[in-house]
Amino acid sequence: MRNPRNGNCKQHFSYKNQLHFDHTTHNQFLLGNKSPLSQTRMETKHICLLVLSVLFVIVTIVDADTSPVLVKKVKGKKVCDQGWECKGWSEYCCNLTISQYFDYYQFENLFSKRNTPVAHAVGFWDFKSFITASAIYQPLGFGTTGNKTTQMLEVAAFLAHVGSQTSCGYGVATGGPTAWGLCYNKELSPMQDYCDDNYKYTYPCAPGALYFGRGALPVFWNYNYGYIGDCIKADLLHHPEYLEQNATLAFQAAIFQWITPLKKGQPSAHDCMVGSYKPTKNDTLSNRFPGFGCTMNILYGERTCGKGDVNDMNTIITHYLYYLDLMGLGREYAGPHEVLTCAEQKPFNPSTTKGSAST
Repeated sequence: MRNPRNGNCKQHFSYKNQLHFDHTTHNQFLLGNKSPLSQTRMETKHICLLVLSVLFVIVTIVDADTSPVLVKKVKGKKVCDQGWECKGWSEYCCNLTISQYFDYYQFENLFSKRNTPVAHAVGFWDFKSFITASAIYQPLGFGTTGNKTTQMLEVAAFLAHVGSQTSCGYGVATGGPTAWGLCYNKELSPMQDYCDDNYKYTYPCAPGALYFGRGALPVFWNYNYGYIGDCIKADLLHHPEYLEQNATLAFQAAIFQWITPLKKGQPSAHDCMVGSYKPTKNDTLSNRFPGFGCTMNILYGERTCGKGDVNDMNTIITHYLYYLDLMGLGREYAGPHEVLTCAEQKPFNPSTTKGSAST
């Protein structure tokens, strides 16, 4: 649950509406009563076209992977530009981009059940949408901070939250919850409309709009839709359904939540994973440390943290360890118990009234 921040957005991002298309189907050409020779020539032509198409794709990928990194110095600091995925003369663009160490097949392995017939968002989530959304934030350090290991740890951590929050593999589903991430893109049985009239002057509920959970890191409540929409330049307050219609936008909203501190003076989930978070004395006394446990504290607070080894927390951790293994790092990089979990961490933002935790 992300409460509305005070003041303006730290970063402003532009968003151009993009339509989501289902996977296209190839046209099938019927040969009819063609002669064997004509049929053979046509089949040969199709094979040649297929080979040329494959070669074109290979050349395109090679060109993309070997495109030069533009480098210059600004005020004595080295900054780089790597084209569309990391564009804007940033120090982070001097490192590997996400697609250079996290490939399509790895995304498929992590979310292997998302397009099975029983999944609820079949055909919605894809690797291209994730990379396209991440390209907006890579110049700001998302997945591009530090060395390759640090970069992979952050992407694994982010996707572990996404997978655990969108899994439909709980219960008796084959493969368990870790195999069923990105099964949902919205809450199927909302208990309410999530309209809070306390924000009627800042983010008033639009007529007919319902603010139940949608997206990769599900967004709830009118003030969260309004605030996040303002910051990513999409009218989510009047059109919350955008997050269930456009996978790139859904990933964009999730990454924005990941890199944006909930309050001034607090770390973001991104900061917790890349070494930017330096615990204060009060943080240390509250058992708050950099690492994956800190990201759960930021994103879920007292709903998950400070309660010991509860199932909700352990399920998220299981996704993280599983993803580290699949990405080739191995779960040994997750860190010790006090870093990996938030079981003993006091929440950064506890409820003001006992028992009134936000949803």
